[in-house]
Amino acid sequence: MKLLATSLLLYLSFLLEANAIRISGRRIPWEERLQKRGVMSATLQDDGDLKYFTNITLNDEVFPVLIDTGSSDLYVAGNVAGAGNTGKTATVNYAIGAASGPILTAKMELEEFTVMNQAFILDQSGNNPKGEGLIGLGPNSGSEIHTTLNNPNGDTPLDRIFRQNASTPNYLTIYLGRSEDPTDPFPGDLTIGHPVTGFENVTSMPKLPVFEVSDGLGQHWQTLLDADGIIGPDGQPVQVTSHVKNGGKNRLNAIFDSGFSLPQVPKAVADAFYARVPGAKLTNYTGLGEVYSLPCNVELNVTFKLGNVSYPMHPLDTSLSSLGKTDELGNPVCIGAFQPIQPGAEASTYDMILGMAFLRNAYMLINYGDFVDGSSSKTADPYLQLLPLTADLAEAHSDFVRVRLMGVDDTGDFKLLPASVLPPDNDDNSDNDDESFAQKVHPYLPYIIAGSAVLGAALLIAIAMCIAKSRRQRYRRLHDPAPAGLEYGQQHGQVYGQQYSQQYGGQEYDPYSHDAPFTQYQPSRRY
Repeated sequence: MKLLATSLLLYLSFLLEANAIRISGRRIPWEERLQKRGVMSATLQDDGDLKYFTNITLNDEVFPVLIDTGSSDLYVAGNVAGAGNTGKTATVNYAIGAASGPILTAKMELEEFTVMNQAFILDQSGNNPKGEGLIGLGPNSGSEIHTTLNNPNGDTPLDRIFRQNASTPNYLTIYLGRSEDPTDPFPGDLTIGHPVTGFENVTSMPKLPVFEVSDGLGQHWQTLLDADGIIGPDGQPVQVTSHVKNGGKNRLNAIFDSGFSLPQVPKAVADAFYARVPGAKLTNYTGLGEVYSLPCNVELNVTFKLGNVSYPMHPLDTSLSSLGKTDELGNPVCIGAFQPIQPGAEASTYDMILGMAFLRNAYMLINYGDFVDGSSSKTADPYLQLLPLTADLAEAHSDFVRVRLMGVDDTGDFKLLPASVLPPDNDDNSDNDDESFAQKVHPYLPYIIAGSAVLGAALLIAIAMCIAKSRRQRYRRLHDPAPAGLEYGQQHGQVYGQQYSQQYGGQEYDPYSHDAPFTQYQPSRRY
């Protein structure tokens, strides 16, 4: 009976998890960690340099593909026997790297879902490992394949799945595990149409509206943090202003992107997290850019707030260990996971990119709503829901002590440096009330030009009149008497001539001689 009960429980467990797509993980080179690459389900070997991926098949050929909520295209690097050719090509550019090649079609299988004639890019750029690929989970409007083909045949894999499975709710969920976590070594899942078993209450979390971007740069899963929505390690809100036009000056715009290992945040946020840590240093690593390095024994607790819900970050995710980096003395150092946003990741439509280090602390549900191709604009708005995963702060602290401090808790001795050590905030957007000066002036530009032209013409007329008047005053006809100033000079010359004659033995004074010490008044030269 006991064996029968155990078997029944195992069978029920299998049924509950049958629709979950397991994510697997692996270690990647340091230089690739910033690449926009996604993952689907992983038994994480997380030491800060992992990608999450799952398997798909294209015409029965298996490809591990990285999941990326920050892009919307499927590509593979390798041969797909029997693939159809659309005669079109496409290129997808990522923050680092690209995929480029012909757009082909093949039968795609993703767990229990099968899609016929799914369009994908056969990557021939040489930038990506052979036999692997990436599946973009972003909105269809951001797809290069869809834009190139310009018809439903170019829809993304998720759009195709949603459209041909009418009974499947139009949402997916992503749970990213943490390999270093000694108490919750859950590997990670990606599900379509239902939540991960045990985390069903994600559907009760606040619905965060997805803000639509209509600037031609592609739609992302983007929403707003709360006002004062980032709490630093000192327990105080981080003071930072959004630079996004009409985006809420005191609320930061965030993109949720499973393809970024290191979340990209405004420099003021990274400074608030790490600059007050003794021994921390902003370091420029080749292939990575500027990032804070800091001692690995420092526990930092920071929190993000969205929809009036707090999302604490696990201290194992605020800094990343086991990267083989050392300081000048050869001591191991960790890397601050929240990186000052790098030039390749910046845009005018958002302030930050919350990647893997954040998403390991928030189980994410993405409802596609009207972003599914062919949906009515009146059907439903897309939204995000986030379930906090690091609610037990005592357990998170215990995990940090076991992993980073070898079980010896000396965190009570740590103190942040005074706030005066923080770098000055050079953000020139602090006085920006959602619009730049040029944007404010632009509607009035025709009036400014017309007014300037009138004023310019009036100024030229005034100058011409002044010049004409000046010339009339200075003009003298040849027979007019000399100015009074000349008489003064002659009289003065006669007096001085008498003195000259006495001094030089009776010689007659010649006022026009080169030896004469006094000459007539000369008017100022005009230029």
